[in-house]
Amino acid sequence: QVQLVESGGGLVQPGGSLSLSCAASGSIIRINTMGWYRQVSGKQRELVAAITSGAGTNYADSVKGRFTISRDKNTVNLQMSSLKPEDTAVYYCNAAIVSRGPYGLNLGDYWGQGTQVTVSS
Repeated sequence: QVQLVESGGGLVQPGGSLSLSCAASGSIIRINTMGWYRQVSGKQRELVAAITSGAGTNYADSVKGRFTISRDKNTVNLQMSSLKPEDTAVYYCNAAIVSRGPYGLNLGDYWGQGTQVTVSS
């Protein structure tokens, strides 16, 4: 069974920095794209940043130049700087993973449990 476990998050003042990390575990054969999404209560979940297995990256316009996504083996990180109150949200890790199941290989889309990021003075 594949799991994504997030760490980081918390409360930070405007202009501050914060890092998020997400580790994938289980019977993993290969991880394709990994990414971070965020959701504010009452709104749709939106893509923040994504990184492919070849290290290609994609960012939401609202975070370009402030956030940096990176990955190392089965971990994806999000370094956030110059944080703004509008960055406040629950942040979710996502990964497309090929894993070994009881009947062969599975391709699944997995989510972390979410971690709260609050930017406030």
